[in-house]
Amino acid sequence: MSDATKPSGLALAHMWIAFLLFAVAALLGLYQVLERAELIPVWDLGYYSSVTSHGAIMGFVLTTLFISGFGYYTAATSLKMEVPMKGVAWLGWILMVGGSVLAAVFMLTGQAAVLFTFYPPLTAHVGFYIGATLLVVGSWLWVLVMIVMMGQWKKANPGQVVPLAMFGTAINALLWFWTSLGVAIEVLTQIIPLALGLVDTIDVGLARTLFSWTLHPIVYFWLLPAYITLYTIVPKAAGGRLISDEMARIAFIMLVVFGLPIGFHHLYMDPFQAEGWKILHMVGTMLVAIPTMITGFTVIGSLEIAGRLRGGKGLFGWISKVDWSQPVVLAAGFAMLMLTIGGFGGLINASYSLNVVVHNTQWVTGHFHLIFGGTVVIMYMGAAYYIWPSVTGKELASLGRARTQLWLWFIGMCTLTLPWHALGLQGQPRRTAFSPYATEFVQSWWTAEYLMVLGGAILVLSAVLFVFNLAIGGGPAASREVEYAEAVHQPVSLPNSLNGFTLWNWIIAISMIVAFGYPVAQFWMMPTYDPVMWGF
Repeated sequence: MSDATKPSGLALAHMWIAFLLFAVAALLGLYQVLERAELIPVWDLGYYSSVTSHGAIMGFVLTTLFISGFGYYTAATSLKMEVPMKGVAWLGWILMVGGSVLAAVFMLTGQAAVLFTFYPPLTAHVGFYIGATLLVVGSWLWVLVMIVMMGQWKKANPGQVVPLAMFGTAINALLWFWTSLGVAIEVLTQIIPLALGLVDTIDVGLARTLFSWTLHPIVYFWLLPAYITLYTIVPKAAGGRLISDEMARIAFIMLVVFGLPIGFHHLYMDPFQAEGWKILHMVGTMLVAIPTMITGFTVIGSLEIAGRLRGGKGLFGWISKVDWSQPVVLAAGFAMLMLTIGGFGGLINASYSLNVVVHNTQWVTGHFHLIFGGTVVIMYMGAAYYIWPSVTGKELASLGRARTQLWLWFIGMCTLTLPWHALGLQGQPRRTAFSPYATEFVQSWWTAEYLMVLGGAILVLSAVLFVFNLAIGGGPAASREVEYAEAVHQPVSLPNSLNGFTLWNWIIAISMIVAFGYPVAQFWMMPTYDPVMWGF
């Protein structure tokens, strides 16, 4: 693929905005742990506005912009073709950036202190919701371009195997469209009319049910680019091969099929859904562990191949022979460790009986940050380091400084999140600026609080160093061609179920109807409460 056809402009435009806002969000995170530790004056509005801004930027803006930019790049370079509909792609970028800026205005001015979720009765200024809507609509244009691009390639290459990087990117676009429908319906039909004053009240249970449609599957939208990197980039960077292309595709498909209809484990403590529906969603949530374990075994096995090719002997001798000097390989090692720890915590959250112990405590915050801030973000960093010479034409100025930054992120994330798990088991609530009760009991939390401040400070240092590493380029890149991993047995043909999405779209549609059909429809089927009829 020639330099002229590389999607460098699209990729850089998306990723630079994502990473610059990421650094801002990291600073907001430090502010929150400083306030909770009472090392700075407590200011309720500032804290909750900060939580909203930090969560929205990290969870919606960083991810959507990075995934879009990374998707344009992997699609073009793996298919070796230009991105079609570039006008649509740039319009999507404008809508995403414009929507993010609009929403940020209301978050940072205290008019959208609604935290990370779209849960009424908390309601923000309507401008915040309009900004969020523009972000989602812009991302749907990315979905459209990815689908069109894959269709064009398959038409031009009938019967050929879709490259694994593109297969993962396309299925992630499919996942995002399905999962974003829930919050889109909620915001457009309920929250915006309420914020505009067009209605006096809305059904909170329906709103929370619709948001649960989005709330957990969005995690797999965030996670899939990390998995794409682990499967298609890390084995090559480590000097080895991918054990199985087919198992990677199966893992991608499982994440989408199992990961979409499972949102009710966020509603275990809510009265709006019956226990049977919650247990059904719990079973689906547990099934997501299967593609996670497949990924762990496949990626670690691929790293073992690389280590043994470099002279590793014995049962574990290969580990020291893996080329950990490559930033993306080092990031993968850290990501797998944090995914393992965070994944076990996630099983607690997913359990219908055990969740009650940690519900709305700092345990949830610790688990979430290990999976998202740990596994997901560190793989975004590793992927950026790997493709940066290709998209900019300049080598990284210092691989050593990149490794230092990744070590700082890993150490900081562990220092931040492990105390959160401990405090969660002691009952410390999440999403509160302070705890003005049980003075002696709360005082026993201070050691952990100070550790969280230390972890937050290390993470901010790492975030700033990451942006600095990308901004300070080195000499001209030796090559602008990105190299993807080849499988030990590269497939020459595949069944349609592993090379396209028609079957899985039908399965997803049916499973979503089963999982959400009656739980949503019941809000129109139940009689409305009439205070006069009941004598009040």
